[in-house]
Amino acid sequence: MSIVSKEYKTIDQIAGPLVFVKKTEPVGYNELATVKLPDGSVKRGQVLDSSDDTVVVQIFEGTSGIDINSSVRFLGETMKMPVSKDMLGRILSGSGDPLDGGPPITPEQRLDINGAAINPWARDNPAEFIQTGISTIDGMNTLVRGQKLPIFSGSGLPHNKMALQIARQAKVLGEQEEFAVVFAAMGITNEEAQYFMKDFERTGALKKAVVFLNLADDPANERLITPRLALTTAEYLAFELGMQVLVILTDLTNYCEALRQIGAAREEVPGRRGYPGYMYTDLASLYERAGRIKGKDGSITQIPILSMPGDDFTHPIPDLSGYITEGQIVMSRELHRAGIYPPVNVGSSLSRLMNSGIGEGHTREDHKAVSDQMYAAYAEGRDLRGLVAIVGKESLSERDRKFLDFADVFEDRVVRQGEDEDREIEGTLELAWELLSQLDEAQLNRIDRKYIEKYHPAHRNN
Repeated sequence: MSIVSKEYKTIDQIAGPLVFVKKTEPVGYNELATVKLPDGSVKRGQVLDSSDDTVVVQIFEGTSGIDINSSVRFLGETMKMPVSKDMLGRILSGSGDPLDGGPPITPEQRLDINGAAINPWARDNPAEFIQTGISTIDGMNTLVRGQKLPIFSGSGLPHNKMALQIARQAKVLGEQEEFAVVFAAMGITNEEAQYFMKDFERTGALKKAVVFLNLADDPANERLITPRLALTTAEYLAFELGMQVLVILTDLTNYCEALRQIGAAREEVPGRRGYPGYMYTDLASLYERAGRIKGKDGSITQIPILSMPGDDFTHPIPDLSGYITEGQIVMSRELHRAGIYPPVNVGSSLSRLMNSGIGEGHTREDHKAVSDQMYAAYAEGRDLRGLVAIVGKESLSERDRKFLDFADVFEDRVVRQGEDEDREIEGTLELAWELLSQLDEAQLNRIDRKYIEKYHPAHRNN
């Protein structure tokens, strides 16, 4: 532990957001520091690296004004987040300061923002269904409590609009536990920040939410802190207060760009496309804070959102995220150009834990079979579009025309829905049956006969 009262005027180098300090006492990793400038102002920082010769401090407010005459003081503690149930309904900056004109948070506890890994033995399996009100998620790629399910998007696609819709509409069905949303935006423009704030206030969703906003002109290293503040808040609400918490992180690409920027300032050997070699571990330290713990009522479910540069699935950010998370929701530029919202490409999307949260006792007994049949019929209809481009629709058989029409109707009625349209899972399944009834019963080969007789519109009307 360092001596709190001792100041060092041994700044050797300043590079980007980093200050290099020589000849210090032993200093701990992640320890907080303050830098006193010659004009008397003070900036805050955090130890990024520590060795016998040099301590590297990243400055939260940027290094402008800092020179070799500035003094550095190490505070002997790591960064902590003041947490309280009163945080619900608050809008905070990326460093945890109020942006809504309200008072500072009066803490019930102060928690280390780096958290602690959940003991694998203590982890409970995600099982309960979370209804987002969006048919392509609830019906086809179901989100379950304790899961981490990212949204892979692209530049210009409406992922932020979809994130807000999920934040407004998400709920756990048939449960009495309190539900909360922790929403963290990183590297967003001021215009986007105003949009987020107004939407939360307009819809009343702010009452059950804690919002963190890190702006594009904020220091890059603050961007590394924002998701950790959000997840620390979520852990308190979930595991101390027993709430069901949904964490939405947007945009993880901006977070990774900040990692790359700081890695370059430290002159680290870059990995793929210039990103740090430890980016996988760093992302895992965020994603793995989702889950459920045996013996505790609360849970943390994560929806990280990342925009893929150039819509490239092989880009390091979506590639590494795919290894850590349990599936992905993929947004389609083709559907977006066709004017369909939300433009979810169900063919490329996947929820690996879907089967744990659907079926009798969770959603409805026919859910899995209906989802499988919808996937199969839509995939066949999309394949036929390529054939039509070559031979024309007139050359198709009657059966193939039905599947071709099914794909069009599926996109227009299941995928497409209003920005404020909150569909119950029952409504999504009924809509699915309505579309499947356009196919011959003999073609519904993925659905058990007992479900067809119970739910098919032709049989229920008899």
